Amino acid sequence: MQTVIGLWYYLLAGMCFVLFGTVAHVSRAVFNVYPDRLSDKPLMDMAISDGYDADDWLFGTEYDEAGFYKLDSGRNLKIAVLSTLALGWGAMLLSTEIALAFVTAADALFAWVGGLFVQRLAEASWW
Repeated sequence: MQTVIGLWYYLLAGMCFVLFGTVAHVSRAVFNVYPDRLSDKPLMDMAISDGYDADDWLFGTEYDEAGFYKLDSGRNLKIAVLSTLALGWGAMLLSTEIALAFVTAADALFAWVGGLFVQRLAEASWW
């Protein structure tokens, strides 16, 4: 039974990490003022650009013609989501404190939402 409960929390954390990865992907594409790629040479871009680094070169992040991070790229979305998912689950697996903090926060959130629902039902006027 404890294994099933633990699995439930890891799946819930995975859904949160997927949401965080999606938000990070959209934020990087929408709020990027300056282009990440300034030339066609990756080593030159790593030296002179703040937004382009070795991870982008290694994973093959896609950019448009002007050098901006592509919002409509499925590959960029996959990179953002899988990286946050892997880092989040890795942190939870390596640190018991992080996993327990997530469990405590999830339990508190569910208790708060349940209490709010019961309160609203008690205060509701049916006529």
